Parts: sequence; structure tokens; C-alpha cells
Amino acid sequence: MRRFFSQNSLSLAFGAIFLATLVAQALSGVADFNHQRVADGLQQVSLLRYVTSATFGVDVMENWQSEYLQFFLYIFGTVYLIQLGSTESKKPGETGTETDEEQKVGKYALKDSPAWVHAGGWRTSLYSRSLGLLMGALFLLTWAASSVSGWAAFNTDQLMSHEDPTTWLGYLGQGDFWSRTFQNWQSEMLAVGSMAIFSVYLRQRGSPESKPVGAPHAATGQSG
Repeated sequence: MRRFFSQNSLSLAFGAIFLATLVAQALSGVADFNHQRVADGLQQVSLLRYVTSATFGVDVMENWQSEYLQFFLYIFGTVYLIQLGSTESKKPGETGTETDEEQKVGKYALKDSPAWVHAGGWRTSLYSRSLGLLMGALFLLTWAASSVSGWAAFNTDQLMSHEDPTTWLGYLGQGDFWSRTFQNWQSEMLAVGSMAIFSVYLRQRGSPESKPVGAPHAATGQSG
């Protein structure tokens, strides 16, 4: 058991932090939501009702979809795009999907390579792009969930203001939806771009996200 936790400590640690912050978001969110309801002369709601509401759902989903969009774009973007001196980039001249030998597929597959690498054909082709495709699929799913929960929350506000609700397609044309969407997308693009350029000049000793402390600024694709 100790070995399992040691070998999976990175994912387990971030999984625990994720759950803790999700609970914290729910607790602080219901407190803020009830504060507003009291100010409006309405009855407070329970935590369970809040976390199953569109209000909570849209806040969660709009963040998740922007994260998956970030990874989807970054995974595919780094196949062809270069940032000289960045740990997040391949070396100049190494763009593209690389050769079978470099990727250890086909006759270059290792004995312990994944089964779909040895299978060949469409399975190897699909597996060779599976990470990016999964990130893209998760983005689309969470983006759809964000739009539906945002639509429900928007219509709730419309009814409380004695205005007519709108259809889902109508909501997709509303400024509320696109304001929420671009608010999250721009922050993700800023974070990724900042990491790519800062890793050229700055170091974090011992981290694979950083070059070795003594590596030249122009050294590309190195980690330490």
C-alpha cells in the first residue's frame, strides 16, 4: 500500500486537493447564495439543493471545460509549434508527428509497449492520438454541460425578474453565455503562454517542468 501511494503520489495529491477545493467551493457558494436570497427576501436553501442546482453546476462546468480546452489545444499545438528555450517545447527542427522509430511503433515497438501499439492499423493510429482526442471529447462534454446549466440558471433569473425564459439555442446567442466562456478561456491561454515563456528564463530546481538550473536560456526541451 505504501508503495502504491508513493508511486502515485502526484495524482493522488492533486485528486485530494481537487476534492477539498470542490467541497470548499460548495460550502462558500451556498453561504453566498443564501446571503443573496435573504437580501431578496427569499428562503434559504440546503447544501444538497444548492450543489444540485444550475447555479452551482454552471460555476463548476465553466471552469472544467476551459481546463480541458487548454490541454486539448496544448497537446496538439506542441506537435507543430516551437518556443525556443522552453521546457514545454520540442527542439527546433523536430516538429511534426515524428518517425515510427522515434515513437516506438510498428516494427520498433517494445516488448512491453501497450497492446494497441502492437495491434497495428486503426487501433495503433487511434491510440497514437488518444490523449488529445480524450481531452477534446472532455472539453466538448463539459462545454455542453456548461451551456445547459448556464441556460437553466439564466432562465431562473429571467423568471425571477418576471421576464420570459429563452430556449437553449437562444441562450447560446446571449452575452451571458459568451462572457462566462471567454472569461475562462482567456485565463487558460494566459497561463499556458506564461508557462511556456517563463520556463525559458526561470528555473525551479528538481522540477521536470523546469530546465536544469545551469542550462542555457536557449536550451529547448530539457527538464531537470
